[in-house]
Amino acid sequence: MFGEHSKHWVLFVAGGIATLLPWGLCWSCHFFAFTFHGTFLMTRIQVFDPPMCCSTGVCGPQVDPELPRFAADLQWLQQQGLELERYNLTQQPQAFVQNAVVKQALVSEGEKCLPLVLVDGEIVSRGVYPERDELAALAGVDFLAPGSSYSRAVEELVAIGAAIGANCEPCFKHHFQAAREAGATRDEIARAVATAREVKQAATKAMLSVAGAYLAADRDTELLQIASCCPGGSDQAESCC
Repeated sequence: MFGEHSKHWVLFVAGGIATLLPWGLCWSCHFFAFTFHGTFLMTRIQVFDPPMCCSTGVCGPQVDPELPRFAADLQWLQQQGLELERYNLTQQPQAFVQNAVVKQALVSEGEKCLPLVLVDGEIVSRGVYPERDELAALAGVDFLAPGSSYSRAVEELVAIGAAIGANCEPCFKHHFQAAREAGATRDEIARAVATAREVKQAATKAMLSVAGAYLAADRDTELLQIASCCPGGSDQAESCC
């Protein structure tokens, strides 16, 4: 299915296992499943524009190409299920005054801080209109740039590997089904499982090596203590050693 990108998704799977801890992962898998299907809190995007006649950018003697592009990107965000609000300083000055975060930015920096982009009440961008991929990252929305190998199927393969790394059976069952629905083949899932096993075994081997080193050091310490059981002098050493 993935062809030339197969190496990429194998690395994604391995990275997913290596970076997540069992308890944290087990919780995060369910949290992700919750949020992905839109049953958790909806992300709220607010844009506070500088003074202008309208936000489309098509009015006036000169057209600002950034404004139509940004308007299209915001429309795309709405299609992803995000809540969107946009305010213009010329037409809606009260919105700027009523928002404490925006008001403080204007007091500190003046209008040069505009446009401001807020995600759930926090400023994430100021002075520029972010590109679509930047907006997606700021809002926590999936966005695949042209040529990207990180598809929905790859995402589920990563989750399968992470579920195995965390010994989370419910997580594995959920992401196994999601991977099949996303188009991952049986062979690809099997490869993800094999990669997860290899990463787990490598981590286990490394941990056992550390444990062995500590045991060896503890044994050496014990031998030294036995050898020096007579700290009081040579006469005592002859009687006890």
